[in-house]
Amino acid sequence: MRSIRFAAMIAGVVLALGVQQASAQIYNLTLCGASPGGLWTLLGTGIDAAVKKSFPGSTVTYQTSGGGLANVALLTDGKCDIALIHDAEAKAAVSGLPPFKAPVDTLATVAQLYTWAPMQIIGRKEFVDQNGIDILKDIATRKVPARIVLNRRGNIASAVGEAMMTTAGLSPKDVESWGGSVTYAASSEQADLMRDRRADIMINSLFVNHSSIRELASSIDLALIPIIDSTADKLAREWDINRFTIKAGDYDWNDKDVKTVAISAQLFARKDADPKMIGDLTRALVDNVDELRSVHKAMAALDVKLMSQARTVPYHPAARQVYAAAGF
Repeated sequence: MRSIRFAAMIAGVVLALGVQQASAQIYNLTLCGASPGGLWTLLGTGIDAAVKKSFPGSTVTYQTSGGGLANVALLTDGKCDIALIHDAEAKAAVSGLPPFKAPVDTLATVAQLYTWAPMQIIGRKEFVDQNGIDILKDIATRKVPARIVLNRRGNIASAVGEAMMTTAGLSPKDVESWGGSVTYAASSEQADLMRDRRADIMINSLFVNHSSIRELASSIDLALIPIIDSTADKLAREWDINRFTIKAGDYDWNDKDVKTVAISAQLFARKDADPKMIGDLTRALVDNVDELRSVHKAMAALDVKLMSQARTVPYHPAARQVYAAAGF
């Protein structure tokens, strides 16, 4: 009798261990980001920490790439499980806009991560004052031969920057016909061109009070150039991006509200991704949003409500269920 009871006890322990192991899901996911360093790398660290906290033993590996536009193809081709992509990049993908040759229908949103990276039009104050530039459109009205620097080609901030200019009546060709120039350069190079007075205006998507802007402002006097409502509205419709206001006092050298638009970053998966994985991933992010907020002070405003409010691409059904259960 004792041997029968002992055997039954062992069988019960084995069964319990089996159930426990089955419920202890471990994920090994690949996240496509951008170049090493920067906020997206830190977001990868935060996503990894959130998933580990909910599913111990799991790993989210950050894979460097050419950025959001490249990530659309990498995600579609199954070379990563999840990917960071800007809203404007996703809009270009689903609409079949350049560089995409046809609409992409493989994407599904998992979470919105930030909406506060405005397109900042920053001019040398001396140049802005001399030419009476109060809004971007003034450059077109007065045919100012401005030397404008945009982000490097292939970067979504460059494409949106060109769209801002064209919508305001100063396409790159127009600027060149007035004796100005349009140069394409990485963010660090933009600041150098401005500092060396080889550029008059830079246009880029940067967080307000970004360190590069603070450093530039310590070398030369700067001025922010706003866009008008109609330009902002047109850009918001065409690129599915948000209007944004840089507040007076956000910079100690700017005393007026400045209207512009902002690019947002979102986390995507394939729409045919495993629903359980997407549901577990989304729950991990919702339950551990502090892990994302803590990666950088720029992420302090992130909350679950914002995570649930992306609109460019529909949410994966499993992610949508998690937000609904959380009251969003």
